Amino acid sequence: MRVSTWKKSIAVMLACGTFLWVVPAGATALELTLDDSIQMALRNNPTIKIADAEKKIAKSKINQAQSGNMPALTYAHTAARYKSNTLTTGVLYDNKYDNTVRLTFPLYTGGEVEGLIKQAELGYDAAILGIAKAKQQIKLDATTAYFNVLQARNMVDLNKESVERLQAHLKNVQAQYEVGTVAKVDVLRSEVELANAEQNLIKAQNSYDLALASLNNVLGIPLDTQVQVKDNLKYQKYDKTIDDCIKYALQNRPEIGQMDASLKIAQKGISVARSGYLPTLALAGTANWNNDEFPGDENSNWTVSLQAGFNVFDAGLTKAKVRQAKATHAKTTQEVKQTSDAVQLEVRQAYLSLREAEKRIATAKVAVEKAEEDYKIAQVRYSAGVGTNIDVMDAQVALTQAKTNYVQAMYDYNTNQAKLNKAMGMSI
Repeated sequence: MRVSTWKKSIAVMLACGTFLWVVPAGATALELTLDDSIQMALRNNPTIKIADAEKKIAKSKINQAQSGNMPALTYAHTAARYKSNTLTTGVLYDNKYDNTVRLTFPLYTGGEVEGLIKQAELGYDAAILGIAKAKQQIKLDATTAYFNVLQARNMVDLNKESVERLQAHLKNVQAQYEVGTVAKVDVLRSEVELANAEQNLIKAQNSYDLALASLNNVLGIPLDTQVQVKDNLKYQKYDKTIDDCIKYALQNRPEIGQMDASLKIAQKGISVARSGYLPTLALAGTANWNNDEFPGDENSNWTVSLQAGFNVFDAGLTKAKVRQAKATHAKTTQEVKQTSDAVQLEVRQAYLSLREAEKRIATAKVAVEKAEEDYKIAQVRYSAGVGTNIDVMDAQVALTQAKTNYVQAMYDYNTNQAKLNKAMGMSI
């Protein structure tokens, strides 16, 4: 029985190696290692630019807070025309020009300005940690997307091997059928299995194309860019203990540092709120001159004063602010604990998943070796007439599944190691 035309076309493409990694004429594929992909993502991803803008905003808030300790100089000019009416002079129209310059220098604000400055500085520290957090997330996204491409490529290769095995087996079955040593049902079953394998290959190729598009999206390049990944999924033994990983995360994870800064900001907030109970002290100087002609410099005077203020009664405003600041501090304290617990859980999940995948790699490797041997035996037995076609088909399915399990275990191991590095707060 002959293979249909479309099956022959696929067979030719597979034999020529043109079904995979097709690049349009005139196009050059962009070759990328994992490190290249990470660096490209860090350059192009807008998340970094957003985090950098947040840092600049935080820096500006420091300057705003520091202005509260600096002298302030104001100038005011008033130009007025007025009408007066008296019994002696009658109705008069006149102009008046008034100028006032005032210099104020705060000497003591009850700790309010100092507290606001410290809060702004802590906010700036948190913004810097936000950049590190964004970089670590982008690294994980780029790494995962890169590994997705590697896994998809491996699955294409695996399914290609499956098709090639079934094609070779079909030829053997057809040859035996033509001489009358096997039944037609064996040919039909082999053709069905080959068609199913070809369907799986088409799906695997589509998954590969989608994985490439996703990688391009993370890298910030056009989705249709032709990319050739140069690395492979590899097994490198991870020698850190889970306690070492958790300890490192608690010391280096940006989220932990950000929450520590938030707690200190909340603590300073209490001091800022309490400043309403304390007096304020400022040095002020005023110069004033006015005249009925512009700009007004005939009548002049100046004063220098030391001004003290104390809020005797504010209808409970300061007390309410203190209560709010204390509640914010209590809330932030719980958020610090919540973040710490979440970080430890994330590390534990990634670590245990890493170890699980590591064990699966070893067992899957043995399973592949056994499945390959079983498939060869099934082929020999069938060719010798002592085995059945079903035995060969079952052995083929088992071999494909074993190799799939191995590829999946390698992918899980590498991706969970990347997740663990991010969970620990490993620097870029």
